[in-house]
Amino acid sequence: MKAMVLAAGLGTRLRPLTNDRPKALVEVGGRTMLEITLARMREFGVREVIVNVHHFADKVVDYLKANANFGMRIEISREDVLLDTGGGLKKAAWFFEESDEPFLLHNVDVVSTIDFPKMTELHLARKALATLAVQDRKTSRYLLFDEGDELCGRRAGEDGAPEFFKAAEGVQALAFAGVHILSPAIFPRLSEVGVFPIIPSYLRLASEGQPIVAFHADEYYWRDLGRPESVAKAADELKRLA
Repeated sequence: MKAMVLAAGLGTRLRPLTNDRPKALVEVGGRTMLEITLARMREFGVREVIVNVHHFADKVVDYLKANANFGMRIEISREDVLLDTGGGLKKAAWFFEESDEPFLLHNVDVVSTIDFPKMTELHLARKALATLAVQDRKTSRYLLFDEGDELCGRRAGEDGAPEFFKAAEGVQALAFAGVHILSPAIFPRLSEVGVFPIIPSYLRLASEGQPIVAFHADEYYWRDLGRPESVAKAADELKRLA
């Protein structure tokens, strides 16, 4: 299985930790976010990874080289302009298009115990174009799924008006966890160009009848590492999980 680590962001919410380094190299309990993400992938058999970089890009490249790519084949996708998740993924399409096997897309500033093989099993069983790890927790932006666990809309916050992209019943409002399983078949369907986020693309694809499916991840540990206080909490929590 191949994977992509999304590591190109500026990490503005993590300042001052990112004043002199990219967020991928911010340490959590003595290990960088990038090392933690790669180690989790390697644990589940991932051996080929592409990492997108922008902010302090050379520091990421040098770090990987100094660590012999952690025993993996790692390619770098440099972004002179930040392309957002969708644009970054599309730029890296060449890495995945030689195979029809699903691949993992993972935010570098997320740490979890989500079971990637179990996600992949669901993805294959549902013949999904994309499978998104989601949780029943509070968030500023909800994804809406129908009773069949297919993406059907979105909602801003607790009180925002729901925006539906297809008819749905038994709607669930869930928080995205920053972990995706994707089919390479998504690439020819990404009509957006340049800089673009991936969620609107998922919603468009769902409106066109493509299966964008929920993987319920409430049973797993998960934390977003977007703020310094979250990094400190995760360091303590990971010690307890070890």
